[in-house]
Amino acid sequence: MGITVQRLTYYPVKGCAGTDVRTAEVGETGLRHDRTFMVVDAADGTFRSQRKLPAMAAVRPELLDGGRALRLAADGAEDLAVDVDPEGPARPVTLFGKDVGDAVDQGDAVADWLSEVLEAKSRLVRVRHGFARRGWGDTPGVTAFADAHAVLVVSQASLDGLNARIEQAGGTPVPMDRFRANIVLAGCEEPHAEDRMRLLGAGSVELAHSVRAMRCAVPMVDQVTGRRAGPEPVRTLSTYRREPVYDNKVSFGAKAAVLRHGTLSVGDEVRVEWYEGGAPDPEYPAS
Repeated sequence: MGITVQRLTYYPVKGCAGTDVRTAEVGETGLRHDRTFMVVDAADGTFRSQRKLPAMAAVRPELLDGGRALRLAADGAEDLAVDVDPEGPARPVTLFGKDVGDAVDQGDAVADWLSEVLEAKSRLVRVRHGFARRGWGDTPGVTAFADAHAVLVVSQASLDGLNARIEQAGGTPVPMDRFRANIVLAGCEEPHAEDRMRLLGAGSVELAHSVRAMRCAVPMVDQVTGRRAGPEPVRTLSTYRREPVYDNKVSFGAKAAVLRHGTLSVGDEVRVEWYEGGAPDPEYPAS
């Protein structure tokens, strides 16, 4: 059997828990509803991340009524459900120190809830209509509030290879959710085959390679408890996945742009139309 789609996940609120689906609509900015919302600092609109607030991982968002309402849940807090406001007050926001324009503020009730759960004054914003940020790399594409690219692809073989190394060093294997992938592939013959996939299709969707996915501290956060649980997997990745062209950061997975919109389902056969050597992109931004 060849390569297939093993898992599909979108993340309604950037930095918070994901939602697994059997079938996903895929548009130019990735899986439908992926990173549509973002938590920002109430004072200056800077995006909040698990890098500094690991508790975000344990916030569980759920879109209701086709995306017209949002429910948030977290241990120790009452669930909150709010109507989504697609055209509310504008709030300027920044990602990685760069102004990305105005987003739509979602009101005081959800802001108060997040501020209490995260113990940091926060607001929730939604992408405005027509919002899309240009990525970079081999095929830049566009994205919503994801870090820089529409889709993150990881193979099960890559995780299996990493966990074998972790266990050999006496550590505890890590689950796939540490890497917050949108698409997980089964059936790759060797780890990190996704690095070399330059053009691939599945269902009615076609994707093109943008860049390897550079990793920060987020994979060391337990995605269930919202607590840091390092030093794995970054410690082991640093022994064999350092990227000199990317300031010696470690990589795991590949980011992709959407060339053809469509529908993608778990179990779909993956057609790799073009492999290449997988060299890192030299245009990695200094942010």
